[in-house]
Amino acid sequence: MASGRFDDIIDVRAPSEYAEDHLPGAINLPVLSDDERAQVGSIYKQVSPFDARKLGAALVAANAARHIAGPLSDRGGGWRPLVYCWRGGQRSGAMATILSQVGWRVARIDGGYKSWRARVIERVQDSGFPSPVIVLDGNTGSGKTALLLRLAGRGHQVVDLEGLAHHRGSLFGHRGAQPGQKLFEGRLAAALEALDPSRPVLVEAESSRIGSIVLPKAVWSAIIAAPRLVLRVPVAARATFSARDYVDVVDQPGRVQAILRQLAPLHPAARIEDWLRLADAQNWAELAEGLMREHYDPRYGKHRARYADRERATVELNDLDDLDAAASRIEAALADFPVG
Repeated sequence: MASGRFDDIIDVRAPSEYAEDHLPGAINLPVLSDDERAQVGSIYKQVSPFDARKLGAALVAANAARHIAGPLSDRGGGWRPLVYCWRGGQRSGAMATILSQVGWRVARIDGGYKSWRARVIERVQDSGFPSPVIVLDGNTGSGKTALLLRLAGRGHQVVDLEGLAHHRGSLFGHRGAQPGQKLFEGRLAAALEALDPSRPVLVEAESSRIGSIVLPKAVWSAIIAAPRLVLRVPVAARATFSARDYVDVVDQPGRVQAILRQLAPLHPAARIEDWLRLADAQNWAELAEGLMREHYDPRYGKHRARYADRERATVELNDLDDLDAAASRIEAALADFPVG
């Protein structure tokens, strides 16, 4: 995936650098592996800069040849790549020169990844959302994420923070490996840049952390200051929805029980044992309802009380069986929603 004038964005840094963070949509075609980069650096310090450059040139040429014969073998004469490295210096310059000799029209990012990262920080830490923000709020299990995605499909501007963080934002919200903080911020910056400033953007009510990810300063400040549309859904309906929505969690033997044991310091032993019995019996809806009544709702209620003065509208939903109908109810509320 690339944007605008370029067919591919190529990150020529070492795999570990790419894994930590990279431009959205960039592919990794390293001109030096992690080991090769360390080897060249060692020779630079211990032998001489000349010997390091000579070895580096040989390795870069060999790796570039491997990429041209491999991942780039199907690119035609009109292919237009954008290449970058850490500072836009030797590594991207060498790759760009070789690709240009093939006949491809190659461009480089001035300042490389470092300049991109500076722009990301400015966007997420200082500038934040370019659009007016509306927060979709509601107790655990209210279907906020699913409804936001329905609204996005209907043309509303939405930033799915939990999707970008690869986490549902709750104790049971783990979806596998999360992106690193830098990678999350890069993806978030790209999402913010794509927004139309003249239209409001919908986001889900979040705490300042989503799993291991910390929401950047400007983004978090906008969320806590934004007006809120609150979903009110009966606890039994929320429990039924959550039992369906978290099927990936309950399909992993022992995972729910392990998470419940983490709650032991917060609840009476008898309650934890009762929840464990429900988990062993795979009675997920009753377990979800118990967790909501005794754990999530009391804690989330305290959190929401801080933002009670931001609530501007409420949507009552009897159940979450028809998300399209629920999305229509939210759209009706948004039509008269005071923004700003």
